[in-house]
Amino acid sequence: MSRRQITAAHRPQDADDTGCTILHADMDAFYASVSLLERPELVGTPVIIGGSGSRGVVLSATYEARTFGVHAAMPMSRARRLCPRAVVIEPDHSRYATVSRGVMAVFADVTPYVEPLSLDEAFLDVAGSVRRLGRPREIAQHIRDRVHDEQGVAVSVGVASTKFVAKLASGLAKPDGLFVVPAEQTLQVLHPLPVGALWGVGEKTEETLHRYGLRTVGDLAHTPVDTLRRALGQAVGTQLFELSWGRDPRSVVPVQSERSIGNEETFAHDVDDPQVIRRELLRLSERTAARLRSAGQVGKTVSIKVRFADFTTITRARTLPQATDVAREVYATASTLYDALGLQRSRIRLVGVRVEGLQPAEQQQRQLALDDKPFGWRDAERAVDRASARFGAGSVRPASLVDPERAASGPGEGDQPGAGRGSR
Repeated sequence: MSRRQITAAHRPQDADDTGCTILHADMDAFYASVSLLERPELVGTPVIIGGSGSRGVVLSATYEARTFGVHAAMPMSRARRLCPRAVVIEPDHSRYATVSRGVMAVFADVTPYVEPLSLDEAFLDVAGSVRRLGRPREIAQHIRDRVHDEQGVAVSVGVASTKFVAKLASGLAKPDGLFVVPAEQTLQVLHPLPVGALWGVGEKTEETLHRYGLRTVGDLAHTPVDTLRRALGQAVGTQLFELSWGRDPRSVVPVQSERSIGNEETFAHDVDDPQVIRRELLRLSERTAARLRSAGQVGKTVSIKVRFADFTTITRARTLPQATDVAREVYATASTLYDALGLQRSRIRLVGVRVEGLQPAEQQQRQLALDDKPFGWRDAERAVDRASARFGAGSVRPASLVDPERAASGPGEGDQPGAGRGSR
């Protein structure tokens, strides 16, 4: 029995939320749900979010597609075989970031103690909000109502006395539910579950536990901790033993922002043409810079990732004099890093562009050079953002990304990011 097979059958009948001030909020099929906001005719049908190439991977899928076995991180080729009727939609990361910021703003209105884990989930400590907003269950329902009303997506919330159990509870609540694990009933809920439900138990660890005859959390809890340490190692054995008894002393730690933003692409076939690589670096730089602007961030370090046909992977990075969110500057640095590799005709499977060392854009004091104009590439790219928000991603793009014949060695005088027009 795997984590995906955990069902609401394990829920207790009577749920007292006294002392259950830790919430785990997890949006349901977030990327798929956001994508369907503009495609309401597809609601209730199998939909897969991911790259259209045969070597892409699934980012998300609707629950209708998941019934066929489709899940995140699955190769797109396999997902299409499992669910040939599914509609495939290209990801819109800028849109996901916008909705995520709206959801996180709802959380921040409830409590300052919000610990985001990703764009679509977070822990909240609502101990200080009980007097103002009511009991933990009521706060959880308030969050669910506001997220649905303001952003149009569903969020499942787990309510418990610890982070581990709250995260477990949100999984039991899915889809679109609320599940409270009373403190005194923690073991009643926890011990019948499969060992795969424990945080940190992957397939290999689960196989090891099964070889020892340990199939439920209760089995593991009643195994001597020294036995677990010998089987799994000191740290993992101790951690799983503690979690099996519902013990998790970690507090909710507020996290302010992402540490890096980037994009990468796996080619449908191995590529050995430097022109194609540079064109892809330009596209990834455009997407990365758009995500930076959407998140209100700028970054100082640009890095590239190159994975070869034999899966060997290298990265290179360069720190800029000044933080940026401008695609032209990101691409110029990424292209220079790639050229410095001197790869000639190496067969490449994947390339990626990432910007690190992030800080809020409003804190960036940009110094104009003597030949700079007060309105430049940043303003042009923000105009592109507005056009994309109105007419769809890709409605305005560099000319070299529209006509492959113009992608000789990256953008020239008339082909800088944001300079060309084209349609999807």
